[in-house]
Amino acid sequence: MSSDFQRRKIVAVFSAMDVDGDGFLTEGDFQALTDRWNGIRGWLPGTEGHEKLTGIMMGWWQTLLAASDRDRDGKVSLDEVLLVVDELHEEPSAVGGTANAMFDAVDENGDGEISAAEYRQAIEAWTGRATDTDNIFPILDGNGDGHLSREEFVQLWTEFWAGNDPSAAGSLVFGWVAAH
Repeated sequence: MSSDFQRRKIVAVFSAMDVDGDGFLTEGDFQALTDRWNGIRGWLPGTEGHEKLTGIMMGWWQTLLAASDRDRDGKVSLDEVLLVVDELHEEPSAVGGTANAMFDAVDENGDGEISAAEYRQAIEAWTGRATDTDNIFPILDGNGDGHLSREEFVQLWTEFWAGNDPSAAGSLVFGWVAAH
């Protein structure tokens, strides 16, 4: 059973990703998120970056749908997501696979690191609005080297999705709104 803290985190992310506000995550929501993120980056259909980001995001949708759509109606409710979240602490490798894919999406320039600017861009794509992440990124960047490595990001992503510690840095991986 999800704790109140876990539920608040998931509700915040779910709400941001439910682009049309119908109470379900659908392929259309993920396409809208993908289009928004590609738009922020200025990537047009047919370009390498556009195709890569689209593949990652729509792959995330397929993974979420397969894991969460218990009633097989082609959409995912908040309750269905929470059922999966309840199981994640038993299967951290499942979270790791999504984390690695999302790292590749956030790492815009493909240098193997997520910069503060790349992190901000991801949060703005997910939330659909300008977001100040200047106070969050240093918390995520626990070793203070100015970027997130793949290993750091996987740990943070896992802390967010499978963790229940409000003081864990990973609780901020989707920004302040999801952590409070």
